[in-house]
Amino acid sequence: MDAPPIQVTNLKKYYQVHDKEPGITGSLKSFINRKYRDVKAVDDISFAIAAGEIVGFLGPNGAGKTTTLKMLSGLLYPTGGEARVLGYLPQERRPAYLRQMTLVMGQKQQLTWDLPAIETFLVNQAIYEIPEDQYKKTLNELTELLDLAPLLQKQVRKLSLGERMKCELAAALLHRPQVLFLDEPTIGLDVTMQTKIRQFIAEYNRRHSATVILTSHYMADVTALCKRVIVIDHGKLMYDGSLEELSARIAPHKLVRVEFASALNGHSLSDYGEVLKHKGLRAEWLVPRSKTSEMAARILAELPVADVTIEDPPIEDVIARVFEQAALARAERGDSEDEDEE
Repeated sequence: MDAPPIQVTNLKKYYQVHDKEPGITGSLKSFINRKYRDVKAVDDISFAIAAGEIVGFLGPNGAGKTTTLKMLSGLLYPTGGEARVLGYLPQERRPAYLRQMTLVMGQKQQLTWDLPAIETFLVNQAIYEIPEDQYKKTLNELTELLDLAPLLQKQVRKLSLGERMKCELAAALLHRPQVLFLDEPTIGLDVTMQTKIRQFIAEYNRRHSATVILTSHYMADVTALCKRVIVIDHGKLMYDGSLEELSARIAPHKLVRVEFASALNGHSLSDYGEVLKHKGLRAEWLVPRSKTSEMAARILAELPVADVTIEDPPIEDVIARVFEQAALARAERGDSEDEDEE
């Protein structure tokens, strides 16, 4: 059986941070007796990702997501443990490895500001030693998928944020990497452009069976692309599994939304579950999963229902519950709340 393309075992990244008291006195003291504290940006996490998977990598600001991706892409050397990607140790930064992976960071750019995007593409062709026929074929494919034709000859500084992000993705994928580390690829984009970027990532994955790790604070990115999520908080692995299982474990309820055909006559909505909203002819309940079918049947039989929908709570609420539980657990242990490096 082939090894998974991404294998992380007890990975750690610790930093020493200088603690300085404020003011001139603090500065003078730091010259004589400088004090440091350890920050555990990534603290002993392990996971494996199979070929062709798109996995959501979630956590609050400072959880260690970007630090992990930088170690997997070879930008940072781990303090402990091991990461192997496509059989390589990323920190060795071997050319054979770099030609098979890419890191896209939504808040960073590789395009040259004053030149058209096509110029950066040509530079990347030379860097990755992409044969001319493969370069043209890939560029045509990316141009079609991302609708780049009107953008390639425009100066990067004249592109909108969404247009620039499309060109950034194309530049990062010209060498057809098999592993993609995508760090907030839709940050700051409007809803329409977010949808286009998600569609592109899904299509690239389908065409090339690429393995993808995606971080995003937009849960729509995760729900649209990822069946599996890895959740970390303060450098610790909190969850690794399917979105459905996470929702069932953390939020063991369903949302039942009803639109009534007429006004209610003496019925108490609280008899059918925890009432979240009730305004006019609309109501919303929170019902235990095990009783959803029973309660829905009662509502349909006893109330003047015009329409009813049953769904899981928003994934944003589920993830927020995970972090709340983690914060409570840290408080009970007396752990420091100092924010780790992202």
